[in-house]
Amino acid sequence: MKLKHLIYLLTISLIIASCSNTKFLPKGELLYMGAKIKIEGDSVTKREKSILDAELESILRPRPNSSILGLKPKLYIYNITKTDKTKGLKHYLNTKIGEPPVYFSKVDLDYNVKLIENRLDNRGYFKGRASADSISKNKRATAIYTVKPNFQYKIREVKFPTDSGNLSKAIAALKESTYFKPGEPYDLDKIKAERTRIDAKLKEEGFFYFGPDFLIAQVDSTVGNHQVDIIVKIKNETPNQAKNIYSIGNIYVYPDYSLGNDSIQKSLDSARVYKDLIVIDPKRKFKPSIFDRALQFNKGDIYNRTDHNLSLNRLVNVGTFKFVKNEFKPSDSLNSALDAYYYLTPLPKKSIRVELLGKTNSANYTGSEVNVNWTNRNAFRGAEQLTLTAFAGIETQVSGQNGGFNVLRFGGDASLTWPKFVVPFINLKSVGAYTPKTVATLGFEYQDRSQLYSLNTFRGSFGYLWKENIRKEHQLKLTEITYTNSSNVSQLYMDQISQNQSLQRVIDKQLIFGPSYSFTYTTTAETQKKNTIYYKGQVDLAGTVFGLFKKGDVLNGDTARVFQVPFSQYVKVENDFRDYFKIGYKSTIASRIIAGVGFPYANSGQLPFIKQFFIGGTNSLRGFRARSIGPGNFKKEVDENSFLPDQSGDLKLELNAEYRYDFTSIFKGALFTDAGNIWLLNRDPLKPGAKFSNEFLSELAIDAGAGVRLDLSFLILRLDLAFPIRKPYLPRGERWVINDINFGDKAWRKENLVFNLAIGYPF
Repeated sequence: MKLKHLIYLLTISLIIASCSNTKFLPKGELLYMGAKIKIEGDSVTKREKSILDAELESILRPRPNSSILGLKPKLYIYNITKTDKTKGLKHYLNTKIGEPPVYFSKVDLDYNVKLIENRLDNRGYFKGRASADSISKNKRATAIYTVKPNFQYKIREVKFPTDSGNLSKAIAALKESTYFKPGEPYDLDKIKAERTRIDAKLKEEGFFYFGPDFLIAQVDSTVGNHQVDIIVKIKNETPNQAKNIYSIGNIYVYPDYSLGNDSIQKSLDSARVYKDLIVIDPKRKFKPSIFDRALQFNKGDIYNRTDHNLSLNRLVNVGTFKFVKNEFKPSDSLNSALDAYYYLTPLPKKSIRVELLGKTNSANYTGSEVNVNWTNRNAFRGAEQLTLTAFAGIETQVSGQNGGFNVLRFGGDASLTWPKFVVPFINLKSVGAYTPKTVATLGFEYQDRSQLYSLNTFRGSFGYLWKENIRKEHQLKLTEITYTNSSNVSQLYMDQISQNQSLQRVIDKQLIFGPSYSFTYTTTAETQKKNTIYYKGQVDLAGTVFGLFKKGDVLNGDTARVFQVPFSQYVKVENDFRDYFKIGYKSTIASRIIAGVGFPYANSGQLPFIKQFFIGGTNSLRGFRARSIGPGNFKKEVDENSFLPDQSGDLKLELNAEYRYDFTSIFKGALFTDAGNIWLLNRDPLKPGAKFSNEFLSELAIDAGAGVRLDLSFLILRLDLAFPIRKPYLPRGERWVINDINFGDKAWRKENLVFNLAIGYPF
């Protein structure tokens, strides 16, 4: 059967099935098909009718069954999978994918009429009226609501308090930024928002006990010509407390507070006074300087909500406390002052965690790893976090290799994190909601690539990590040192080096050190947004400062060394931009652009192998085997019994796009396409066509495919099937291979279909 015939048959079957939903209705019931709004009268413009129609329809209840092109497949699935069982496939389809019918008997027409009339008043269509009726046919019913709105009232004038009290003056000063604009329609939601706005502003000026309920916005609709005046007033019953400005009195910190015990009743005899703080910590578990850095208040400051929230956020971000609780109480010794109390419940000081991981990487290696992590969350009483990690794992490349070239790796890391900027001879006090961190790391990893070689890697770094806000994060590593040497190099690998000299770089000793900086900007945590983005940019400057004192010129045979090992000098820039655009409730278009380039100079003729760019694989171009593309239109012919060498480059461009659809909360699908390549900056006689040129667009590899994802929150299992549609290594004019696609051909499938098994989304 041809594909188009199959599509026709499935479509007709779906239409017939969806149309038969009414046969499952109980006797006397009608299937509710939704509501129609009819707006009558000349009191509203065409544009106002359109806006009002959409808003009124959105408030009606209940909602009808969901439909696609007028069909209701979810209702049909529910009807044909009814079962008394509490588990099994039919139960899953019935409860997770199916949708129970919405009966017309559940529609309260009078209640919806009241909702409509109330909404008309809220939007300024005072004294508008609505009525309801219904029509039914073939066991289906539709509600009809006829709406007759009055003219919409507009704001003529806004009046704020004019008396001389502190509270009235503070409110009057906020008039310029009011939400009420003369000439705009009356809107009850704006009144609520204005009260909230004024309350938030007053909290910044010390009015701690004030609340939005102490404000009233009186509406005078008697001014004529369908206009209203809005008078903002302070309610007469507002207590004096709410009218006073409060400052900060004593600040008490209980850093060893227990939720289960009345620990705050302990005597203050053990309290320590540190600057403006009174710290009650009888066992001296924490240095008071932790809290001085975190708390944004000083004694005598006027209370404001911003510093209040920043202080709480910073205490949480220290990473040592499980619970952070705070309260303000009127001071016994100072007038119009609030004493601040902070109750902090520590996490266990020491913990050990054992993890068994399933993992994949960009080279299509899939395997498992065991991690053992020991953590001390208050190593030197300053909330420093000391973490020791040991790991071991084995990985097998499921596609992209001829088999047998597994990877065994083990090693360990140690990291120490301070919740502050550690700068010699300088005491930096940061501001903002997030606690900055200083991080020092040391690590070692042994990697054995079966039948090829072994690598020993030593690494260390020292730097800073800080967030400006929820969107912006910075990481500056003052130095990052990596030293790698090889051992157990096999004869198989040496034989390959004689044919491809670039493979020698993989086993050469490498010493890389220098600063790096990365910046991340993301709105992906703002899930209510329709469109969110992610961007990460990184600059790596290896050997830059040291090269000023010990100069080398590798192109002229003068190589500078440190401990008899040549050190690398290069500048590397990487950019990763992602965009997520929601289409409706269940669909998302996700796209990504990666662009990077590395410039070796002075003591280096090329980037170190571990710092070069690669492309292809489970998180990259999924229609091509891992690290097999490029550079440029170069392709290395390899004996089928040998390993496939990784292809690397100095420059990378990659573009990805996915259409993602949620079938259920855990079962999701995707259609995708990927494009990209890598290139060399300098010509290599052993790799013709690898150099970057102005014809780079004609050398982009392109693939397409489809995938399914099982999203369990704690684990995302991804299965992608992809195939190439453009191969850059073919002769010019023959690179597009769309016409060669033949899923029924076994030889084509073996050569072109790439199955990707991975954990997590590709981006």
